[in-house]
Amino acid sequence: MRQTFLPPIFLVDQNLEVGVLLPAESNNHDFIHSIALSFQTRGLNMLDGWFLWFILIWIFALPVLFGIGGFFMFRKFLKKLPKEDGKSDMDWENYYVDNTKHLWTEAQLALLNELVSPVPELFRDVARHKIQGKIGELALKEHAQKMTLDLIIRGYIIATPKRDHKFLRKKLEQLNIHTESYEQLFQ
Repeated sequence: MRQTFLPPIFLVDQNLEVGVLLPAESNNHDFIHSIALSFQTRGLNMLDGWFLWFILIWIFALPVLFGIGGFFMFRKFLKKLPKEDGKSDMDWENYYVDNTKHLWTEAQLALLNELVSPVPELFRDVARHKIQGKIGELALKEHAQKMTLDLIIRGYIIATPKRDHKFLRKKLEQLNIHTESYEQLFQ
């Protein structure tokens, strides 16, 4: 005769006592007997002490972390949305970088790498590309035949957020580049 597996049944009563009901080990499956595996959860309450605080902090921290990550993902998404002219900000940035590649010399690229060195390494490539795009935009608007130090510094200042101008000035001072002629760009 073939035996079938009957899973255990877990019961919780109003006093929070847990019991496990297992099928009888005989061939007669009509009755179920209780195994003495019940215990009171009042002494083993899992939401006491440090575990309760861990769960409460995690309930708050998880949505905050998702919100922060979503914010940066959404910003990236907004930069890829096309504007009225059909191109996004990132498309224009790539356009300016690609159309001015031939104007850059190795020394000027080394200067650009030195200028973005204060940026944390995780964001350095993005910052370099953005600054290079702004410099390229200035070069194309002015019909420059070659990159000059003036174009690089102006593009660097314009592309840098105002909150980072203090670090920008410090870096330019380290490189012995005077900023007096660029003061109107810092406004």
